Amino acid sequence: MVLPIVVYGDPVLRKVCEDITPDYEGLDQLIKDMFETMYAANGVGLAAPQINRAIRLFIVDATPFAEVEEDEESEFTKKELEEMKDFKKIFINARILEEDGEEWKFSEGCLSIPKIREDVLRKPTIKIEYLDENFKKHTETYDGVIARVIQHEYDHIEGVLFTDKVSPLKRRLISGKLSDISKGKVSADYKIRVYKAKR
Repeated sequence: MVLPIVVYGDPVLRKVCEDITPDYEGLDQLIKDMFETMYAANGVGLAAPQINRAIRLFIVDATPFAEVEEDEESEFTKKELEEMKDFKKIFINARILEEDGEEWKFSEGCLSIPKIREDVLRKPTIKIEYLDENFKKHTETYDGVIARVIQHEYDHIEGVLFTDKVSPLKRRLISGKLSDISKGKVSADYKIRVYKAKR
C-alpha cells in the first residue's frame, strides 16, 4: 500500500526514533509498504518517520541512480555504478559508528521537502552497524553515493533534515519555501501529508 509521505513541519520528522524488536507489530507489511511508497515517489531511500512512525527503520534502493547514470558522461565511476545497480537494503536500529574522509558536496533532495534541492557536505566513508529484516546484525563500511544515501536516511531517524546541513545563507534563502511546505502550499507527484496542529 502506498502511504502518504509526511512533509516538512511535522514534529515526527524531528524525533530521535526508538529501536524496535522482532515482535514489532506488522513489520513485514510496513517494510513492503515503505518500498511501495518510495517507488511511487521515485525515491532512493525512505525512513520510517517520513511515513509517521518514529522508529529506527529505513530502506535504501540505489538502483535508480545506476539506471539514470548509465551514459558516457556519468558523474559516477564504473565501480560506483556497479555497486549501486543491486544495492537494496533494509536498516533496522542502525548506528553510524564512524564517518571518515574529506567532506564532499552533492546536491540532495528529500521526499519530505518537495521541490527543494541543495548542496550538502558529507564525509565520503561510513561504518554502520544495523540489523537486517531478519534481525541479523551487520557491521559494514560504505563510501561514495551509497554512503551519502545511507547518511541522509540515517539523519531522519535522528530527527535531522538535509536542510539543517546547508549554509546559514542558503537556509535563509529557502526559509520561505520551507514555511510554505509546512503550511501545505506545495504540490508533489506523490501522496503527502501536511501536519495540522491540534487546536
